Amino acid sequence: MKLKNNSTEYGLISKSFHWLSAAVLFVQIPLGFYLVDMDFSEKRITVENIHVIMGLSILYLTIFRLIYKLLNPTPPLQNSVFIGQKFIAISNHILLYLSILTITISGALKKLFNGEELDMFFFNLEIQDNFELAEIFYEIHIIGNYTLIALISLHIFAVIIHKILFKENLLKRIL
Repeated sequence: MKLKNNSTEYGLISKSFHWLSAAVLFVQIPLGFYLVDMDFSEKRITVENIHVIMGLSILYLTIFRLIYKLLNPTPPLQNSVFIGQKFIAISNHILLYLSILTITISGALKKLFNGEELDMFFFNLEIQDNFELAEIFYEIHIIGNYTLIALISLHIFAVIIHKILFKENLLKRIL
Protein backbone atom coordinates (compact mmCIF):
# COMPACT_ATOMS: atom_id res chain seq x y z
CA MET A 1 0.00 0.00 0.00
CA LYS A 2 1.29 3.41 -0.96
CA LEU A 3 1.46 6.36 1.42
CA LYS A 4 0.06 8.89 -1.05
CA ASN A 5 -3.09 8.86 -3.15
CA ASN A 6 -2.93 7.62 -6.72
CA SER A 7 -5.38 7.78 -9.62
CA THR A 8 -7.57 4.93 -8.34
CA GLU A 9 -7.36 4.86 -4.56
CA TYR A 10 -6.43 6.75 -1.46
CA GLY A 11 -3.02 6.30 0.13
CA LEU A 12 -2.37 5.21 3.70
CA ILE A 13 -2.16 8.79 5.00
CA SER A 14 -5.56 9.78 3.57
CA LYS A 15 -7.10 6.53 4.76
CA SER A 16 -5.71 7.09 8.24
CA PHE A 17 -7.09 10.63 8.35
CA HIS A 18 -10.50 9.39 7.17
CA TRP A 19 -10.88 6.50 9.60
CA LEU A 20 -9.37 8.34 12.56
CA SER A 21 -11.83 11.19 11.96
CA ALA A 22 -14.70 8.71 11.67
CA ALA A 23 -13.71 6.92 14.89
CA VAL A 24 -13.38 10.14 16.91
CA LEU A 25 -16.70 11.49 15.58
CA PHE A 26 -18.37 8.14 16.30
CA VAL A 27 -17.48 8.67 19.98
CA GLN A 28 -17.73 12.47 20.11
CA ILE A 29 -21.27 12.90 18.77
CA PRO A 30 -22.99 10.56 21.27
CA LEU A 31 -20.78 11.94 24.03
CA GLY A 32 -22.09 15.43 23.27
CA PHE A 33 -25.70 14.26 23.43
CA TYR A 34 -24.95 12.48 26.71
CA LEU A 35 -23.37 15.65 28.09
CA VAL A 36 -26.42 17.79 27.33
CA ASP A 37 -28.64 15.72 29.64
CA MET A 38 -26.22 15.65 32.58
CA ASP A 39 -26.78 17.64 35.74
CA PHE A 40 -23.91 19.77 36.99
CA SER A 41 -21.53 17.51 38.91
CA GLU A 42 -17.93 16.38 39.05
CA LYS A 43 -18.80 13.65 36.51
CA ARG A 44 -20.22 16.26 34.11
CA ILE A 45 -17.04 18.33 34.37
CA THR A 46 -14.97 15.23 33.57
CA VAL A 47 -17.18 14.29 30.60
CA GLU A 48 -17.12 17.89 29.35
CA ASN A 49 -13.31 17.99 29.58
CA ILE A 50 -13.11 14.78 27.53
CA HIS A 51 -15.57 16.26 25.02
CA VAL A 52 -13.49 19.45 24.71
CA ILE A 53 -10.21 17.52 24.29
CA MET A 54 -11.77 15.34 21.61
CA GLY A 55 -13.29 18.40 19.91
CA LEU A 56 -9.96 20.18 19.77
CA SER A 57 -8.35 16.98 18.49
CA ILE A 58 -10.93 16.87 15.69
CA LEU A 59 -10.23 20.54 14.90
CA TYR A 60 -6.49 19.97 14.57
CA LEU A 61 -7.00 16.68 12.72
CA THR A 62 -9.32 18.38 10.23
CA ILE A 63 -6.89 21.24 9.66
CA PHE A 64 -4.02 18.79 9.05
CA ARG A 65 -6.30 16.74 6.81
CA LEU A 66 -7.24 19.76 4.70
CA ILE A 67 -3.59 20.82 4.37
CA TYR A 68 -2.67 17.29 3.30
CA LYS A 69 -5.59 17.27 0.85
CA LEU A 70 -4.22 20.42 -0.78
CA LEU A 71 -0.80 18.80 -1.15
CA ASN A 72 -2.09 15.38 -2.25
CA PRO A 73 -5.33 15.65 -4.28
CA THR A 74 -8.20 13.18 -4.05
CA PRO A 75 -8.38 10.37 -6.63
CA PRO A 76 -10.95 11.31 -9.27
CA LEU A 77 -14.38 9.69 -9.30
CA GLN A 78 -14.94 6.95 -11.83
CA ASN A 79 -16.22 7.89 -15.27
CA SER A 80 -19.41 5.88 -14.72
CA VAL A 81 -20.53 8.45 -12.15
CA PHE A 82 -22.80 11.05 -13.75
CA ILE A 83 -22.25 14.74 -13.14
CA GLY A 84 -25.06 15.04 -10.58
CA GLN A 85 -23.40 12.39 -8.43
CA LYS A 86 -20.06 14.15 -8.70
CA PHE A 87 -21.68 17.41 -7.59
CA ILE A 88 -23.37 15.70 -4.63
CA ALA A 89 -20.16 13.89 -3.63
CA ILE A 90 -18.01 17.03 -3.80
CA SER A 91 -20.67 19.14 -2.06
CA ASN A 92 -21.08 16.54 0.69
CA HIS A 93 -17.33 16.43 1.35
CA ILE A 94 -17.05 20.23 1.45
CA LEU A 95 -20.05 20.47 3.77
CA LEU A 96 -18.63 17.73 6.01
CA TYR A 97 -15.44 19.73 6.46
CA LEU A 98 -17.36 22.98 6.99
CA SER A 99 -19.70 21.45 9.54
CA ILE A 100 -16.82 19.88 11.50
CA LEU A 101 -15.00 23.22 11.57
CA THR A 102 -18.22 25.06 12.49
CA ILE A 103 -18.96 22.65 15.33
CA THR A 104 -15.49 22.76 16.82
CA ILE A 105 -15.08 26.53 16.52
CA SER A 106 -18.58 27.27 17.84
CA GLY A 107 -18.03 24.88 20.76
CA ALA A 108 -14.78 26.61 21.63
CA LEU A 109 -16.37 30.07 21.36
CA LYS A 110 -19.32 28.96 23.49
CA LYS A 111 -16.91 27.85 26.20
CA LEU A 112 -14.84 31.04 25.96
CA PHE A 113 -17.84 33.38 26.02
CA ASN A 114 -19.11 31.50 29.08
CA GLY A 115 -16.04 32.89 30.82
CA GLU A 116 -14.10 29.62 30.81
CA GLU A 117 -10.47 29.19 29.87
CA LEU A 118 -9.75 26.94 26.90
CA ASP A 119 -6.60 24.86 26.77
CA MET A 120 -5.73 24.63 23.06
CA PHE A 121 -2.90 22.12 23.82
CA PHE A 122 -0.20 24.59 22.76
CA PHE A 123 -1.57 27.68 24.48
CA ASN A 124 -4.50 28.79 26.64
CA LEU A 125 -7.25 31.15 25.55
CA GLU A 126 -9.47 33.27 27.71
CA ILE A 127 -11.74 36.13 26.69
CA GLN A 128 -14.24 38.35 28.44
CA ASP A 129 -17.52 36.56 29.03
CA ASN A 130 -20.58 37.38 26.99
CA PHE A 131 -23.40 35.02 27.83
CA GLU A 132 -25.59 36.16 24.93
CA LEU A 133 -22.85 35.28 22.44
CA ALA A 134 -22.21 32.02 24.33
CA GLU A 135 -25.86 31.08 23.79
CA ILE A 136 -25.70 31.93 20.07
CA PHE A 137 -22.57 29.81 19.61
CA TYR A 138 -24.22 26.99 21.55
CA GLU A 139 -27.17 27.07 19.11
CA ILE A 140 -24.74 27.04 16.16
CA HIS A 141 -22.96 24.10 17.81
CA ILE A 142 -26.23 22.14 18.11
CA ILE A 143 -27.42 22.92 14.56
CA GLY A 144 -23.97 22.04 13.24
CA ASN A 145 -24.13 18.65 14.96
CA TYR A 146 -27.49 17.77 13.42
CA THR A 147 -26.17 18.91 10.06
CA LEU A 148 -23.08 16.74 10.50
CA ILE A 149 -25.20 13.71 11.39
CA ALA A 150 -27.27 14.24 8.22
CA LEU A 151 -24.13 14.63 6.08
CA ILE A 152 -22.49 11.53 7.56
CA SER A 153 -25.73 9.61 6.94
CA LEU A 154 -25.76 10.79 3.31
CA HIS A 155 -22.09 9.82 2.98
CA ILE A 156 -22.75 6.27 4.25
CA PHE A 157 -25.99 5.98 2.27
CA ALA A 158 -24.15 6.92 -0.95
CA VAL A 159 -21.59 4.15 -0.41
CA ILE A 160 -24.41 1.62 0.13
CA ILE A 161 -26.36 2.83 -2.93
CA HIS A 162 -23.25 2.62 -5.11
CA LYS A 163 -22.64 -0.94 -3.93
CA ILE A 164 -26.24 -2.13 -4.38
CA LEU A 165 -27.46 -0.20 -7.43
CA PHE A 166 -24.31 0.59 -9.39
CA LYS A 167 -22.24 -2.45 -8.34
CA GLU A 168 -19.36 -0.09 -7.53
CA ASN A 169 -17.32 -0.74 -4.41
CA LEU A 170 -16.45 2.81 -3.34
CA LEU A 171 -15.52 1.55 0.09
CA LYS A 172 -12.60 -0.38 -1.41
CA ARG A 173 -10.91 2.92 -2.32
CA ILE A 174 -10.79 4.08 1.30
CA LEU A 175 -10.23 0.78 3.13
